[in-house]
Amino acid sequence: MTTSRKIFTWTPRVLSVAFVLFLSLFALDVFDQYAGWSALLPLFMHLLPALGLLIVSAIAWKYEWVGALVFLGFAVLYVWDVGLARPWSWYVAITAPSALVGILYLVSWSQRKKR
Repeated sequence: MTTSRKIFTWTPRVLSVAFVLFLSLFALDVFDQYAGWSALLPLFMHLLPALGLLIVSAIAWKYEWVGALVFLGFAVLYVWDVGLARPWSWYVAITAPSALVGILYLVSWSQRKKR
């Protein structure tokens, strides 16, 4: 395997896990409103998108097209869900990394398909 293939094989996998960890940080805001055991259900609800993307990352480890489809779809659905009236930093922080991971999975899948 050449160096460029290794880069396009491992970069989307590492970045998808990093993106999931980044999304998980947003779930910590439940502790502003809840404490103790009453925070468990809201914490779980806030972690659902990250858990879903973590499962997708595990599936995309072997089937890159799944990662490409879901991460690009997540970027589009996020913009559609929050609308276009939000600060640009929201889109840079959430949509751009998700789209980048999706594109990298797409490149990885196309390289594997050529082999």
